Amino acid sequence: MFFADIIGQEATRAQILHAVEHNRLSHAMIMLAPEGAGGLPMGLAFAQYLTCEDRQENDACGKCQACVKSSKYIHPDIHFSYPVIPRKSGDKPVSTDYIAEWREFIGQQPYGNAYDWLQFIGAENKQGNITAHECQDIIRKLNLKSFESQYKILLMWMPEYLGNEGNRLLKLIEEPPPNTVFILVAENQEQILATILSRTQLIKINPLSKDDIVKALAQRNAVPETRARQIATIASGNYREALHLLNHSDNDYHELLRNWLNAIFMNNRAGLQEWVDHIASAKMGRENQKQFLRYFINVLEHSLRVQYMDPAQLAFSQEEIDFAEKLKKLANLGQMSLIMEALDNAFYHIERNANGKILFHALSIRLQYIFKGRPLPV
Repeated sequence: MFFADIIGQEATRAQILHAVEHNRLSHAMIMLAPEGAGGLPMGLAFAQYLTCEDRQENDACGKCQACVKSSKYIHPDIHFSYPVIPRKSGDKPVSTDYIAEWREFIGQQPYGNAYDWLQFIGAENKQGNITAHECQDIIRKLNLKSFESQYKILLMWMPEYLGNEGNRLLKLIEEPPPNTVFILVAENQEQILATILSRTQLIKINPLSKDDIVKALAQRNAVPETRARQIATIASGNYREALHLLNHSDNDYHELLRNWLNAIFMNNRAGLQEWVDHIASAKMGRENQKQFLRYFINVLEHSLRVQYMDPAQLAFSQEEIDFAEKLKKLANLGQMSLIMEALDNAFYHIERNANGKILFHALSIRLQYIFKGRPLPV
């Protein structure tokens, strides 16, 4: 993995490269990145950069033997640790038991989350863990001499899955063998052992910008810009979510929302019935219904931003800005708040298998009352 393969995150990359260049590299760090922001790709690229035999100004060379091995995730001095499950009752699994699956997974889904990984290895409802047995294996491996590189690297993905047995690693983290680097890639700071947090440098990685996701979808998946912007709006900085939306929906949420609001404002009962039948159909599905509601909520948020910010500073298409401008004329701040509450409630009930036709009929009526400024029905 190269830094060039990572979506956005130029500031984090520059921070890491600066630390290496000025010999200020911490021997133990936590890369804290929200889901879909690229924490694991950043960790993989950093590990390859450290082992590269001919580092370039901003990236690994990609040509030396170390890079060839790192890019295939087979470098003998880069060790991986991640949540695993027992293959059978009584097993004491370690990460290397799943190394073939791990290499395949990060090749296919570098922006995936822990759920994706556990389903990839067939965990079903089993809980993954980084066990005491794994900690012992880490201690053993890192106390060996390096094979080829100047550095020995442990890349641990999801240290949140370490229980109290993670305290076994404290002495190794505090007093590591020479040129040993710990790269811990996490999503939730609160779930990491406080004893480990206190002994590591924290590097925070921000969610991806909307423009970064739009660009990635267009370049990597050949998604038209209009559709890419709709997906990026809903994904809220999460590239994994953007890919999920791309693979599970062919709907144009902007047109769907426009048709719905037109039917509501024109009091077009036949049109509204047709719209409800479409969105409540089995073809649409519950996931699409939820994503459509999230899209509407994001449009409302855009409308609020348009009122207080220069549209030129916002990462919206002109079509989205025009629609947000029209929407802010139809509803004031109080009405938008009521609409968001109604959409949140609808989202909640869809997750709990509410009848789609009844739900969207009731929601349409509720929106009519809100837009007209009439007291809401109980």
